[in-house]
Amino acid sequence: MPDDGPVEHGYPHLETVRAAITALYRRLSYDTVHSFDTSVAPADVAFCDTDDLHLGAQRVAREMVRHLRLPDARMIVSFREMRHAAFVELAAGPEYFIELNDRFRSHRRDIGAALAHEVMHVYLHRLDLAFPGTRDNEILTDTATTYLGAGWLLLDAYREDGASSQKLGYLTPEEFGYVLAKRALAFGEAPETWFTSPQAYTAYTKGLARARHDQRQPPLTAAGWAGRRRYAKDRRHALDHGAAPDPTGPYSFSRPDASGPLRVSFPCPTCHQRIRLPARGRVRARCGLCRSVLDCDT
Repeated sequence: MPDDGPVEHGYPHLETVRAAITALYRRLSYDTVHSFDTSVAPADVAFCDTDDLHLGAQRVAREMVRHLRLPDARMIVSFREMRHAAFVELAAGPEYFIELNDRFRSHRRDIGAALAHEVMHVYLHRLDLAFPGTRDNEILTDTATTYLGAGWLLLDAYREDGASSQKLGYLTPEEFGYVLAKRALAFGEAPETWFTSPQAYTAYTKGLARARHDQRQPPLTAAGWAGRRRYAKDRRHALDHGAAPDPTGPYSFSRPDASGPLRVSFPCPTCHQRIRLPARGRVRARCGLCRSVLDCDT
């Protein structure tokens, strides 16, 4: 978990984040994902300066184990000087050794954020769910931590002012806000009151706007007038020429065969699995992966 250097902003990893959400639903199933309908509570991971460092860290680690339902996993937490914020040794278990950067001795309120990420590494390791390459795999871990109810701590660890900055994890603050907003929209949560960092709150509101934008893309009926008009133009082009002018856009058109009906493909706004429907007008569709019911005008 890198925590040094200037803080990157924006959405440079958005496609990998969306692929990670899809992978979670595919590997865990709708029922398992929705069994994490309650996030880690702030009171359960609170850590004040008067708490014993090692006992407190073990307590928070046990809370993460409990949240992720890893009853036969024991986390052994220690502290040492190192470049990264934390490291976990992934082995067969049941004991896993987590090392935290020495600076957490004096930044105890962020210990929960670091442990959330490292315990999620254990969870994904046991699921045998991974992305190729260190960068993408870390993005998967950040995304899973946030979508399954513990990653709001990672966003809350983001603080920035004119003299210094701090951020844990590989996602940008806005990407953390985006995933947290995706979770909030899917589970009906309101995480705004949990933040102690004003910068984290701002990043969440930006991510929420981006997540709501996903819900207003054509052919969804919630799309605005401009989007609906652009979609109608692209559909006419596809009917006449067999393809949309921009196949890399939020939707694409195709025909199974030359004489078959035109079909439109677009990502589910919840899990981002591609959905394919006949381009024939108003229809209500259900995503087979996350079970979202979508009102569309194809």
